[in-house]
Amino acid sequence: MCGPGQERDAEEYDRQRRRPEMFMVTTHERVTPQESVSESAAKSSTTRGPRIIGKLRFAWSWFVAGALLLFVAPPVLIISIPLKRQDWIYWWANWGARTWLRLSGVKVRVAGRDQLDPRQTYVFVANHQSYLDAAPLFAYTGRRMGMIAKKELLNAPVLGYGMGFVNVVAIDRSNRERAVESLKVATERLRSGISFGVCPEGTRAKPGEMLPFKKGAFHMAAQAGVPVAPIALKNADNLMGKGTGEAWPGTIEMVFLPPVETSWVKNDKDLDSLVRQVEGMIMKEMGIEKLSQRTQGQSSLKS
Repeated sequence: MCGPGQERDAEEYDRQRRRPEMFMVTTHERVTPQESVSESAAKSSTTRGPRIIGKLRFAWSWFVAGALLLFVAPPVLIISIPLKRQDWIYWWANWGARTWLRLSGVKVRVAGRDQLDPRQTYVFVANHQSYLDAAPLFAYTGRRMGMIAKKELLNAPVLGYGMGFVNVVAIDRSNRERAVESLKVATERLRSGISFGVCPEGTRAKPGEMLPFKKGAFHMAAQAGVPVAPIALKNADNLMGKGTGEAWPGTIEMVFLPPVETSWVKNDKDLDSLVRQVEGMIMKEMGIEKLSQRTQGQSSLKS
């Protein structure tokens, strides 16, 4: 089942397939299909300097995000909502995500996106080590995306109001019943043909680490009968890692791994197997051998 705009996604995909030598999609860079992920990673550089520079760049990045929300988003919403042009909001949200990354000195190098069927709805799941992760997940899958986000974002000026217009569903991680209801809403949108992006760790891991995946995103995919598309986001922790308070220019490696079907998931045991399978795929790509343990505060909602 195709959602709004997915036919256009398919046409764009076909054009890209007819130009294989230029399949790479980034802010400014291109990678050929023959170039390995390790080779592209070797080209990725993170320019560092004195810590005070990193602190200033961190403040600049959030200043840019705030300016986009306060000065660009309101006119877009004021014009688009009365005219019922949700596609305009999506376009500007996508532009905003890319612009924030670019002005923060961050490029995105994509590999493996040709494994996706442009007519198929997916639940995209990615590791989460940085504030930067949501932007490539929203803007670089090649399709209009819904997202699962923490409910605290609803309190953000403008952003909280606009989230619903681009299918961002807020999850109350402290209340299991409310979280389940929110996931039901997202599942119905999945069934209507809207793909979703989720960071199933539920919170950012420390640089170089990965937390156990929660089951909610996988339950959504199995209930809606759509595949899970794993994504490894590499190097984002070096650019704006958790607890560093610093930001640096560089390249995020966004690696699409082979989609995993969910039609075989019939019970909780199968669901656990699906979670471990996808978790293992991303760990292998990230070069992480062992999951980190959750703190007490990170364990408030286990699925």
